[in-house]
Amino acid sequence: MVELPLKMKTAEANFPAVRPRRLRRTAAMRRMVRETLLTPDDFIYPLFVRTGKDIQKPLASMPGQFQWSVDTVIGEVKEASAVGVPAVVLFGIPEEKDACGTDNYNPDGIVPTAIRAIKDAAPEMIVISDMCFCEYTDHGHCGIINEPGHEHYNPTLPQGYLLNDPTLELLRRASVVHAEAGADIIAPSGMIDGMVNAIRSGLDEGGYQHISIMSYAAKYASGFYGPFRDAAESPPSFGDRSQ
Repeated sequence: MVELPLKMKTAEANFPAVRPRRLRRTAAMRRMVRETLLTPDDFIYPLFVRTGKDIQKPLASMPGQFQWSVDTVIGEVKEASAVGVPAVVLFGIPEEKDACGTDNYNPDGIVPTAIRAIKDAAPEMIVISDMCFCEYTDHGHCGIINEPGHEHYNPTLPQGYLLNDPTLELLRRASVVHAEAGADIIAPSGMIDGMVNAIRSGLDEGGYQHISIMSYAAKYASGFYGPFRDAAESPPSFGDRSQ
């Protein structure tokens, strides 16, 4: 006697009350109940924008992808819109980086500037703003690092430790700046505890209750992360992001 797998046993036990074939009867029925359907409506185009002009810099680790300056990214956005891509997500590479990633919350920083330009050129395009500090800090980590001499230095914590709560205030500030520039969605991607609540309260207090948040904050100490770090020029200068 052949032993049936548990899944088949369960199906057999429910027969004839349960007949999955009923939902496979016609093509229209199958389309209605299928689990996943990908169309251009689901696409989000990641774009890496950097300070400068007339830049379309190839990314060696991601063939066919580029870093763009604001003036050149406009054409790429228009082309994406023409083929039905509804959204872009922006990652910024500033001209200068510092310990606090100040370009991220500078109204004239690279991403706010790109947001305004894209919205002027393609108002229908959904603009998603990546909200992390790793692209903007000179140490490549996702927030303020515990270092002697910094205003938030905590001698009870190890040097190099990421200071979670002071980073939340910068995330609030940067999110409002990006919303003011015209971002439709703020997308926090750093593993900072409490960041969604901090961003939401900052946006609401700033009058941006209509702006959405899309968190995608799980990160891994993996070689698969390498191409993105190349594209965003954001490898950590020490350690990894496991803390």
